[in-house]
Amino acid sequence: AGFIKSPLSQKRLTQDSVELYCEAIGNPIPEIQWWFEGNDPNETYAQLWDGARQDRVKINATYNLHSTSTISIANLTSDDSGMYECRASNDPDRNHLSKSPKVKWIRSQANVFVIERPEIATQVSEESNQLTLSCNMSAPLPTITGHKWVHGEKVVQEDKNSGAFTSYVINGKKEDHSGVYECVYEANPQIKGVVNISVPPQVTAYKKSEHGNEGDTGVLTCKNPSFPAITTWSWHKNGHGVSALLENASGRYIIKSSGNKTELRILKLDIEQDTGDYFCNGTNSYGSGAATVNLRVRSRLAALWPFLGIVAEVLVLVTIIFIYEKRRKPDEVPDGKRPPGKSNATNHKDKNVRQRNAN
Repeated sequence: AGFIKSPLSQKRLTQDSVELYCEAIGNPIPEIQWWFEGNDPNETYAQLWDGARQDRVKINATYNLHSTSTISIANLTSDDSGMYECRASNDPDRNHLSKSPKVKWIRSQANVFVIERPEIATQVSEESNQLTLSCNMSAPLPTITGHKWVHGEKVVQEDKNSGAFTSYVINGKKEDHSGVYECVYEANPQIKGVVNISVPPQVTAYKKSEHGNEGDTGVLTCKNPSFPAITTWSWHKNGHGVSALLENASGRYIIKSSGNKTELRILKLDIEQDTGDYFCNGTNSYGSGAATVNLRVRSRLAALWPFLGIVAEVLVLVTIIFIYEKRRKPDEVPDGKRPPGKSNATNHKDKNVRQRNAN
């Protein structure tokens, strides 16, 4: 057996997680084990297994063409510092309790250093439509080479300062800039603080006005773009001056809510019963917010009215043309009929002229 990838030494903070990777090759395919030796001089190597250390240790291994194994440890403590050893062997007697194996286990080691996480004091202050987010790290300080401020996955500010204090200024109201911001200290390892801008729900309707056909399913949607997420959604409908709570148990209403979005489905829309204003209400630990959606229900024949109007216009035009043609005077006189105003003598004279011309 031989290693083609070995675990790498790493530095981590308490409460972080660490992952070590090992890959071995051989014929037959070797087995991989993980062992640990702590920093205590009296501590000896002990084998690790999946679920060890109160289920903080997870080991995944695959044996296909060659052996691969990954060990991950969550919620690190200072006791997790030490030497982690990946062992591989394909000796048939490798796990025999009494026989000495013909081939020793090959070993690859990596040190994990778990450093006590420094405390970071965070603050949000608001003044004259301006928000100031700040982080201040307490001693003992690591070597800091810069700072970054991150919102979502976007870096919104960075510098190369080495101080324990860093701040980020936002122009605008809290309601427009709520969310989770991270102050990142560039050090080894990287240290992060979290600053939350929390506001009551800023609920908005996906569409302020919705349309549906009678008998179809109506869909109304509301969302909350602010932080923190909504814990409770509800829907109401105004009718006869009273706001009625809509619930799934009614049979005609289906309400689906998840985090910052809620959806109301109304089955078999009725013109008289379902037309009107609907209110979506969201609540979190900082308050509540609501939005209004107006629903208009159209008759099933509503889609035919434009077509029927066009047909009616065509029929009217055809009728007018037909009547006009019937009443119009003819421009030519049919053969054998005397035009009005001509005498028999005139007709006879015209006949003699035609005969002479023929001769």
